[in-house]
Amino acid sequence: MLLLREDSVTQPTGDVITTEGEQVTLGCTFDTQGTTPYLFWYKQEANDYPKYMLMRPKYGTGDNAADFKDRFHADLDTKTNSIPLTIQGLQLSDSAVYYCVLNEAET
Repeated sequence: MLLLREDSVTQPTGDVITTEGEQVTLGCTFDTQGTTPYLFWYKQEANDYPKYMLMRPKYGTGDNAADFKDRFHADLDTKTNSIPLTIQGLQLSDSAVYYCVLNEAET
């Protein structure tokens, strides 16, 4: 027997334009049939590979990478299946593409 499961992640399209010092929230919603999702945020600067920022499991607290501890916050909301990323005190170096990624724990 073959079981197929379709998990998905959705982020708003288009650029977010703001100014230094401001706060911005990047949206991410997900859909999974699994029971133990792990959500990740990655930052990809021009001509570079994606860098791990943070992880939030459905159960527990998760962690932030060392470079993303102070101004970067995300809470996994299991009621709305969302994990918005908030960046405070924006800096020019925050200009990048941000990816939300879903991974399901093996059972």
